[in-house]
Amino acid sequence: MTTYLIIGNGVAGNAAAENIRKHDAEGKIIVFSRESRPFYYVPALPEYLAGEKAADQITLHPQSWYDQRRIDLHLDTRVTQIDAAQKFVETDQGQRFPFDQLLLATGGKSFIPPMQGADSPGVFSLKTLADADRIKAAAAGAKTVVLIGGGLLGLEAGNGLRKLGLKVIVVEFFPRLLPRQMDAAGAAILARQLEDMGFTFYLGAKTQAIAPGPDGLTVNLESGEKRKGDLVLISAGVRPDLSLAQALGLEIDKAVKVDDTMKTSRDGIYAAGDLVEHRGRFYGIWPAAMEQGAVAGAAMAGQIAQYDGTLPSNVLKVAGIDLMAAGDIDADGKLEAFVHQNEAQKTYRKLVLQDNLLVGAILLGDIRGSAEIQAAIKKKIDVSRLKGELAQADFDFKRLR
Repeated sequence: MTTYLIIGNGVAGNAAAENIRKHDAEGKIIVFSRESRPFYYVPALPEYLAGEKAADQITLHPQSWYDQRRIDLHLDTRVTQIDAAQKFVETDQGQRFPFDQLLLATGGKSFIPPMQGADSPGVFSLKTLADADRIKAAAAGAKTVVLIGGGLLGLEAGNGLRKLGLKVIVVEFFPRLLPRQMDAAGAAILARQLEDMGFTFYLGAKTQAIAPGPDGLTVNLESGEKRKGDLVLISAGVRPDLSLAQALGLEIDKAVKVDDTMKTSRDGIYAAGDLVEHRGRFYGIWPAAMEQGAVAGAAMAGQIAQYDGTLPSNVLKVAGIDLMAAGDIDADGKLEAFVHQNEAQKTYRKLVLQDNLLVGAILLGDIRGSAEIQAAIKKKIDVSRLKGELAQADFDFKRLR
């Protein structure tokens, strides 16, 4: 009987465990989680922060899910050592667990830029339910939050705090919001909508330091401007948690390097999720982690499985505003693009072409055609015959099939 150990209980770890059990009905599966709750939907943390959803409502796999699949889940447990030669791990509780196959799915951790005062009381990041609980407690007596970072999770978290009655000031290093999902024109439309909701933005602004004082926190910008808040939320992205991978001596560049089966540079050790780099690419997105975990689980269970990459795509809401971004959004304007925007309706659509193939898209405010666009990008469909119509307001996206 094979023993499988999975370190990390996020989307990659759960997808792997599910696929191992699918292909190996008898093997022993043990999952270690640093958290006190089973698997939950991290992108819903802003809704939890706003009080719109309870923890149980964002939990994807309750304890019963693990019980039904005979998966042994260890909560509040950190793996502190891995012996790859002797094939065992040791936890912070002093227990040793042998393994035949091991998956590292430790995910990422919030990136805190090197700045003075980032460790001050009242300064937070949002990555876990425990983080959200601490932020909620601090927000109870607060009036203003300064949000450092205008990315997706940051804006959503800021919106959650706005719903709790706080004034939200956003400081973003890039000259536009959502730099990974939006170009300048689309981001400007989004910024105006968010300003109408009460957000205040300082774009192209770098934080120099956070200074605590008797009346709260002051965020000092490199320009010399100062912004005051009762609390500060840093949302500057996620970095891979490489501590165990480094201790194992795994091959690492941007993140842990894996092959198409998600195997690392050491036999019997796999990695998936926000921890890994595949074919030179680091994704850091939920769909990629899910697909990587599924491949890793199947491969660990002896199946032929291959990961070929994930189309970077998001279909989501930013403060209640619909947004779809997929593939190459051509933020620098180097490719051929067909744009339709409606200022009155606050909608923006951009379809990006390269060599007559649809390679990327942005839909803001009206996301009709999301499925057809993503399918056309994946299938590399030649759309040269449609070029004269792609910018039309009523373009029929079914014609992309």
